[in-house]
Amino acid sequence: MQKTYAFFPGCVLHAAAKEAETSAVAVAKRLGINLKEIPGWTCCGASHVQDIDPETALLANARNLALAERMGLTLVTACSTCALMLRQAKATLLDGRLDWANERLAEAGLKLEGTVEVRHLLWELADGCDEWAAKVSHPQAHLRVAPFYGCHTVRPPQVMDYESHLNPQSLEKVIRACGATPVTIPERLKCCGFHAVFPAETSAHRLTASAVNSAAEAGADCLLTPCPLCHMQLDMYQPDALSTACGDTPVPVLHLTQLLAMALGLDAKAIGLGRHIVDTKPLLASSGSA
Repeated sequence: MQKTYAFFPGCVLHAAAKEAETSAVAVAKRLGINLKEIPGWTCCGASHVQDIDPETALLANARNLALAERMGLTLVTACSTCALMLRQAKATLLDGRLDWANERLAEAGLKLEGTVEVRHLLWELADGCDEWAAKVSHPQAHLRVAPFYGCHTVRPPQVMDYESHLNPQSLEKVIRACGATPVTIPERLKCCGFHAVFPAETSAHRLTASAVNSAAEAGADCLLTPCPLCHMQLDMYQPDALSTACGDTPVPVLHLTQLLAMALGLDAKAIGLGRHIVDTKPLLASSGSA
């Protein structure tokens, strides 16, 4: 694909979901994509800071956008929440807040024109399927994969604005390009429960269990998500969720770039499949990647 992007990894990829960053970088390298990490980036706020101090969150993202804009590259992130927060900030800034932000950014020697494009890595991979599909050396033909978009990948539609928020197909497109079979579940566009897990733990666990149980009933070998926060909720909290909702069939959960890495023949350890809470060994055995 031979493209270079200003890469915004976000906090979760740098810590709790390090495997998402490892697999994204490995996949990018194999596909000829250059992910240049934005120097000095800071947390996008993940909607939590926005709820408490929206102006601080807006200014922090104005700075993130200005840093990427200074690189002269499209900003790309592998986190759906980061993508939403950055795109939402850009829209707000261009709607009458740009001068306000630039007065403050000037203290750091920065200026934002508002020209930087913000994209999700999912969108780049979906748009480039025809190019990279030829590099798939280990098609995952034995895998049935349940795509899970969650909330922030497609909503609100006026901000994310990549594909239909009612019937998105980008994940299915990538799954097929990896040689696997997409399996539709009713929860594919529903909330995973992540942002409610502390104030409403039981309700969040029920959302998680609903997705997992549907995937199991549909005969899916795994769930697949493009959002590391959805992955944390569906994987890390899955045992508690199944206990709460009386589910008894665990389902492994993959990051988007882990499935692609498997299809490209990358080593399971190198892409962090051993870091998951729900065991991925049955998945690897089923796919022939063990």
